[in-house]
Amino acid sequence: MRTVNAAGASNVVLVCEHASNRIPEGLGSLGVSPEVLDSHAAWDPGAEAVALLLSQSLDAVLVSAGFSRLVYDLNRPPEHDDAMRAVSEIYTIPGNAALTEADKQARIDAVYNPFHQHLARLLEGFERENRVPVLVTIHTFTPVYLGKTRRVELGILHDSDARLADEMLRVALQNTRLVTLRNQPYGPQDGVTHTLQMQALPRGILNVMIEIRNDLVASAEQQAAVARDLDALLRSALAGLTATASTDRKLPRLARSGGAAFLQ
Repeated sequence: MRTVNAAGASNVVLVCEHASNRIPEGLGSLGVSPEVLDSHAAWDPGAEAVALLLSQSLDAVLVSAGFSRLVYDLNRPPEHDDAMRAVSEIYTIPGNAALTEADKQARIDAVYNPFHQHLARLLEGFERENRVPVLVTIHTFTPVYLGKTRRVELGILHDSDARLADEMLRVALQNTRLVTLRNQPYGPQDGVTHTLQMQALPRGILNVMIEIRNDLVASAEQQAAVARDLDALLRSALAGLTATASTDRKLPRLARSGGAAFLQ
């Protein structure tokens, strides 16, 4: 994993769980071709590039995965079938086909636990400094999945805490031309909100998972354009929530922050 802009002034904490398609040397290629490692099955193309631009524009810390989701999907708990999947989309992953419990535990100890422990310590550090963190995870998805074309271009995903997602959707038309939908192309029913469940919900902090269609972030120019939209969207949504924090009893963590701006 890597942490970028650790001293960022923003209260936003960016996370990119599927940033890399790297396989640890000891695992070889997991038996898959370079084509598979370059595909969405192995990582989220464009996600980290957008996250890095947001880290810079928001002055926010970013925590990115260092290994492919084929090694371990950091957005799944250890007991989930997709944590170390033997089949990813249309591809068979031979190196995951016959994992023993010891094999699985080794990956949990080497990849999953360090990532989530690091993220937890980072969030705890914010709270010790009386800063209210806002957890934002960045992902991409394919325009066609199992033969079905997806109309959505930007997904705003949430679990049981929809505060930030609600506000982002409310102001979406003012900040982006992308087709923006709630809990699309995935939602909590698909088991994709593990990081939010584990890191944000127990702390009561604002959180959202952002999904970008990957054909819209294939080039540096596209990545910059989408990052600008997301910067504007997050700023607008957080400003709106900050403005209501002192009077809305549904936002207790915001009220305790004294209504301070989240981006400073």
